[in-house]
Amino acid sequence: MLKLFIGNKNYSSWSMRPWVLLTQAGIPFEEVKVRFDSFDADSSFKKTMLAASPTGKVPLLVDGELAVWDTLAIAEYVAELFPDKHLWPAHKAARARARSICAEMHSGFTALRGNCPMNIEAQLPQVGALIWRDKPAVRADVQRLADMWGGLLNEHGGPLLFGGFTIADAYFAPVCMRLKTYALPLPTAIAAYVDRVCALPGVQAWITQALAEKDFLDFEEPYRIKP
Repeated sequence: MLKLFIGNKNYSSWSMRPWVLLTQAGIPFEEVKVRFDSFDADSSFKKTMLAASPTGKVPLLVDGELAVWDTLAIAEYVAELFPDKHLWPAHKAARARARSICAEMHSGFTALRGNCPMNIEAQLPQVGALIWRDKPAVRADVQRLADMWGGLLNEHGGPLLFGGFTIADAYFAPVCMRLKTYALPLPTAIAAYVDRVCALPGVQAWITQALAEKDFLDFEEPYRIKP
């Protein structure tokens, strides 16, 4: 069975992508959660992950003797391993577009990711309002998302970006969490897509388990007093 190493579900956006992908696709796997204590070289987290992966980071997919790190590499490996799951769109052009937007997410949207770290348990509309007012780069990132998602939903007819569930929807699930947590303004059609992603059984399972963690990490939450 596949083994997936992840971090705290409340905070680890990178871990969420492959976990949601596997869960929503009905692919069995063993979860290995490695708690974030810190990311210093002598931390328990870093020691545990360096023993399993040369990067010392999550997520990490292990299949027998093979270790696959990086979310894009994991997604591609799983898609090849389970072609019957149709994790990429069937049409060649749509597959290329899906890979393009996943790669863009992988390397871009740095203002949104940097200013709005994922925190599923928190509700931070006031923080979001200040970010929206003061951070034009965040507004630009959200506009890019709205343009991208809106175009794909119109082209493929929804309910998800390429019609049915694909890697692209799993890849943007953590972004949907950020948009919810910080209550960033969205066009009606885009907000509806965010709601549909959040309602996916695989995403709901992640959210439920994230809320059950009750593990406040102050280094992940410089803007919030411990509840």
